[in-house]
Amino acid sequence: MGRWKNRPEGSNWGDFGPDDQRGRLNLLTPAKVLQGVAEVREGRSFCLSLPLDRPGRGLNPARHPPRRFATVRHEGRPTHNFLMSTMIPEATDVINDDAVLIHTQVSTQWDSLAHVGCMFDVMDDGEPVPVFYNGWRGDLHIVAPRENPDAHEWLRFEGMEAKALGIQNMAETGVQGRGVLIDLHALFGREGRLAGYDDIMRACEASGATVEPGDMVCLYTGFDEVVLEMGADTDVKALHASCARLDGRDEKLLQWITDSGLAVLIADNYAVEQVPGTSCDGACAALPLHQHCLFKLGIHLGELWRLGELAAWLTANDRTRFLLTAPPLRLPGAVGSPATPVATV
Repeated sequence: MGRWKNRPEGSNWGDFGPDDQRGRLNLLTPAKVLQGVAEVREGRSFCLSLPLDRPGRGLNPARHPPRRFATVRHEGRPTHNFLMSTMIPEATDVINDDAVLIHTQVSTQWDSLAHVGCMFDVMDDGEPVPVFYNGWRGDLHIVAPRENPDAHEWLRFEGMEAKALGIQNMAETGVQGRGVLIDLHALFGREGRLAGYDDIMRACEASGATVEPGDMVCLYTGFDEVVLEMGADTDVKALHASCARLDGRDEKLLQWITDSGLAVLIADNYAVEQVPGTSCDGACAALPLHQHCLFKLGIHLGELWRLGELAAWLTANDRTRFLLTAPPLRLPGAVGSPATPVATV
């Protein structure tokens, strides 16, 4: 391997090829797509995205809700009820055209494999370096932004690009297959708590959910409902204290993620796991589940999904599986992306 001599313990680096950038999405085979299609019996679809201006400001202070602008055209005018007759005298057209400035991970989103890496001795020479899934290097493959100190806060650092592991690699797979919902809300309601392997097993036993290699696993905690009830005025303290989130320090849980063969891991909550993770001895990841999934195994994470309506329907119909279609934006070089996933039952 040219990029690495020492792969992390428990990782699958190289298993899908030396230059792989898709990770466990490689398990979304045509057979898995057909399994997903086989779950469509009613022809009913569920939108699994929150409105992209939810949660409101504050959940992550560095990420802001979208800002919309009118595009500018003829003689510097905004394209708002723009009369084409100003350009073509006989034209009857009236046109609106807009632009959006958006943080890619402010609402319903996918994490790319370039989102979280680790300081790791990848060349086995005693020197830890910033490295990401399959040995792609932060100092070589994640291009640094240019700084413009006079620009608006949002635009100050422009041009960062994931030359490897960008979100377009995910989009190009189509991200379609069989989804499986695990209902933690049915066990815990809105109680703010850590959930580990034993809790996942209890939830699966209660609903009959089973996870097979290549499945896309969705964890429903009720967090999405809390977000929607709060509206734009987010009570950040209350929101962070709401509902279950995974315990990234639970080694049994991490091993289950490895052994289950799940293709992606999704939740309706802020970060799938508790952020930051519980304390540990010595140097360790603040985001241990992110490190395990994104860095070691190439498992994309979906966060802040809208799962409540789907969960209620599945429970009422004694089902846990569905067809999931969930591509991100095909935005080359991005480290995350908004998504509007669709579940079909």
